[in-house]
Amino acid sequence: MEGRLLLGVDVGTTSIKVAVIDENAKVLGISSSPYGMITPNQEYAQIDTEDMWQSYLKCLRLLFEEKEIEPSRIAGISISSLCPGLAAIGENGKILVDPIIYSDRRSTEEAEIIKAAVGEDRLFEITGNTAMAGAISGTSMLWIKRNLADIYEKTKYFGHVNTLMAFKMTGKFAIDYSNASYTALFETTGGLKWSGFLCDRIGISMDKLPPLMGSTDVVGGLNEAALIELGIPAGTPVVIGGADTPCATLAAGVTKGGDVCESVGTTNVLTICVDEPKFDRSFINRCHVVEGTWIYQGAMSHTGASYQWFRDEFCQDLLEKASGSSKKAFDMMNEEASRANPGCDGVVFLPYMMGERSPIWDPFARGVFFGISLHTTRKEMNRAIMEGCGYGLRQMAEIAEKVTGRKITEFSSIGGGAKSEVWAQIKADITGRNIKILDINDMAPIGAALLAGVGAGVFQNIYEASEKVEKKVYKEVISSRKHDEVYEKQYTVYTRLYPQIKDLYRVGITI
Repeated sequence: MEGRLLLGVDVGTTSIKVAVIDENAKVLGISSSPYGMITPNQEYAQIDTEDMWQSYLKCLRLLFEEKEIEPSRIAGISISSLCPGLAAIGENGKILVDPIIYSDRRSTEEAEIIKAAVGEDRLFEITGNTAMAGAISGTSMLWIKRNLADIYEKTKYFGHVNTLMAFKMTGKFAIDYSNASYTALFETTGGLKWSGFLCDRIGISMDKLPPLMGSTDVVGGLNEAALIELGIPAGTPVVIGGADTPCATLAAGVTKGGDVCESVGTTNVLTICVDEPKFDRSFINRCHVVEGTWIYQGAMSHTGASYQWFRDEFCQDLLEKASGSSKKAFDMMNEEASRANPGCDGVVFLPYMMGERSPIWDPFARGVFFGISLHTTRKEMNRAIMEGCGYGLRQMAEIAEKVTGRKITEFSSIGGGAKSEVWAQIKADITGRNIKILDINDMAPIGAALLAGVGAGVFQNIYEASEKVEKKVYKEVISSRKHDEVYEKQYTVYTRLYPQIKDLYRVGITI
């Protein structure tokens, strides 16, 4: 008799991915499809909900038709999503405001209002986080209340992307703890509940916040016609899931205190699992999808995006070469970067392209190439972007070691950018830590599928689910000490540069 299958969907920054696994956590198929963003100006960044939903259906059709996966065998569905992605949903399920994502900057004033109303120390004490435009969704809720009062009144629930997806599939509302941790309204450090105190101080009605659930809890049974027509059984359990990084790191084996993982994509996130809510302000701090644990996230928002920007704006010749070659432009860029001297002959790059989260929490920050001379060429600037990511990782690892008292000697690496061996070696050398690159790129939808399996009773618990995933090592990158002297000097420049110039960001820069 054929076994049960589990479906995980991951809503990312610009695309959606769907994975199907079997009862042994073997991946049977992964599909992806891009969707559109709503960006009327540089302050706004929202997901086009309808386009995203159509991309989801397209991914399902690709799996069922091209991969010949039998939809009637699906026993559970769960959701991973970028975080935050705040949607305002009306009484009838109408999307009143499409999901406002982490890079949205319209609510800068509201972030300051929240910090003043609550007090930064008190806010951190309760939530484990500060308030920053877009990066914490409470700022976007307050912006809607102050600027779209009619929509605020019509809003039944403010939810994140997994709230929206779960509602569309079941007609029921929920949000999990890993997403709720990013609202500025949730007691991350203790009660694991919505905070009446914070709601009162900030001015957001608690009635507009969806029911809280653990990441393996079932929201409801599938009743969405389009999915049922594709062959997924009506009533299939839909599990609320969690945010993308916790889901991805679950699949990578980060389930207990001391486990560390790097995820590499548009952003670069160093995730450290802890078993007590002892936090540092440099990190994003949240509940893990593993009950009884929390995770620190050293989230650099635009490292991969910086490299893509550099490709698109300064490497047109490589893009043209790649169009007629089996090599990608990124591969050619990596080769070029490898020809630059370590330390980039004095060039240091700050990857704060559109504001930054960890460790500076500054929406005004922007990217900087420091130390350019008349001898600087493209290859030095190319490599400097890679090295900037390495310095940021080292900075986060050192902070984590101070907070936890645990030495980080190595970490696993996952995500679309993890397999750049040039970049991985640079990061290993700068951080002084070995890196194990895992041979699966798309961990987040797999992590979601694992949560579906626990919620649907296919797996006994979350530890069994994670252990079933084959964590094949693509390559182990050993840290070399031969460039320590130059990297130590450049790291000093990197860590001192932002404090020296941070006030200048507010002079003449429009958010």
